[in-house]
Amino acid sequence: LDFIRAEGFIFSHVADEGIVSACAGDLLRYRRAIGADRIQIFTDIKKKHSSHALTADVSVSETAKAAEFFLSDGLILTGVATGHEADPRELQEVQRSVGIPVLIGSGVTADNVKNYIDASGLIIGSYFKDGGDWRNAVNYDKVESFMEAINKLRS
Repeated sequence: LDFIRAEGFIFSHVADEGIVSACAGDLLRYRRAIGADRIQIFTDIKKKHSSHALTADVSVSETAKAAEFFLSDGLILTGVATGHEADPRELQEVQRSVGIPVLIGSGVTADNVKNYIDASGLIIGSYFKDGGDWRNAVNYDKVESFMEAINKLRS
């Protein structure tokens, strides 16, 4: 699977790097112009490290529906910051609202993966790192325990 992660695909928001404007149209046109239609676009909805005051009146399911309408290939649901869990109820709500894959993009651990096993995919980063810090080396014991938890849930 080849994909890019688009943090500002739909609905502008205020993030730690400033105001992020929606880019769905520009990104889709660029993808077509460079002949990269096989590269999927997975869209963050209610992105972590961001304020959503501009869209506080738009539910997570309506945000998901808008991303699907604007041709997102998949959605990424996160918690409020790196390492923070996504709300499992929001996962269920979004999955009921759209017909495209929904991935979890933060906060998944060996202890809570059972809450997210029905997601289309999991993006694991800082949990696999020493001390939970994305800048550190991968802790292979954590990777192994995580995969053991996954395999136990699948059996």
